[in-house]
Amino acid sequence: MKKLRTAVIGVGKVTHLHAKALKNLKDTEFVAVYSRDRSKAKTFADRYGLKPYSAIDEMIKGSNVDVVTICTPHPAHKDVVLKAIQAGSHVLVEKPLASTLEDCDAMIDAAKKRDVLLGTISQRRFYEPVLRVKRAIDAGKIGKPILGTLTMLGWRDEHYYQSDPWRGTWNEEGGGVLVNQAPHLLDLLLWYMGPIDELFGYWRNLNHPYIEVEDSALAVIKFKNGGVGNIIVSNSQNPALFGQVHVHGENGASIGVQTDGGAMFIAGMSGIAEPPYNDIWTVQGEESLLEKWKREDADFFGGIDPMSYFHERQFEDFVHAVAGRKSLWLTVKTAEKPLSSLLQFTDQTGTKSRYPFP
Repeated sequence: MKKLRTAVIGVGKVTHLHAKALKNLKDTEFVAVYSRDRSKAKTFADRYGLKPYSAIDEMIKGSNVDVVTICTPHPAHKDVVLKAIQAGSHVLVEKPLASTLEDCDAMIDAAKKRDVLLGTISQRRFYEPVLRVKRAIDAGKIGKPILGTLTMLGWRDEHYYQSDPWRGTWNEEGGGVLVNQAPHLLDLLLWYMGPIDELFGYWRNLNHPYIEVEDSALAVIKFKNGGVGNIIVSNSQNPALFGQVHVHGENGASIGVQTDGGAMFIAGMSGIAEPPYNDIWTVQGEESLLEKWKREDADFFGGIDPMSYFHERQFEDFVHAVAGRKSLWLTVKTAEKPLSSLLQFTDQTGTKSRYPFP
């Protein structure tokens, strides 16, 4: 069977994480890197044994690339994705997919016309405690999910915002905590509870006067399944506390996951502080399993490189879909759901023309 040939576009902090995962991926060859800066492309290529390029179509055609991963700052996603699609490559994009629904639609339409796969990164879905919650919901262990909560209390300091010139700006980053830290957990909340029907919320910059965008946001939600929920996300707690998603069912049972203890990791700047674990579980007959699961999950986490392992699992899912061995588990529609939700958020807060998205 032919090995699929992979490449990365962009050489920012997260690219090294992608490179390690792609290097480890079976049945593929990691062959090339693109950067508009030729010297950066060469430096990166020398480190990983790749061929450097400063033109996307030249890279995809010259190195016979089947799959590219996109690691540029997200305001640049649409342009590089469209170039990769037009050159005939399948494309997997780091979150967030784009800065507007219009940009998302342009990429999705282009992929359909070119008959290539387009996906977006949501690697926390591959955490075992996260999957355990989803399996319990799908098995009917809590009945219909009727109340969902997302709480993320983190921290980002001035050094973080100064690490790249686009961070913390409306025109470049497109937003703050909602666009850059909350998307993973918002994705999980919607995966568990289903799509949002109505949303009302507020956002504020509470203690980061050196940035333009929000550091905190909260919302009250009505889901299409009749359930309700809330979102509280913030980068204003020093030290950072946790990121949690909890789901409560109509039969009275509650289940949940803490995906992050302390601050969410920053690619190229920090690691994962604590293993994810199920912090709430009151399914009848399973209450005593929490400590066992926590030990098992911590042991597993300690035996892998969590910074690359879960990206590797998503890359594996994507390349298997490209090879026709399975359907794509995480489609690009994954990215559109939280984006649509936050555009509803902006309608309610009266800042629709300048509000961020995940």
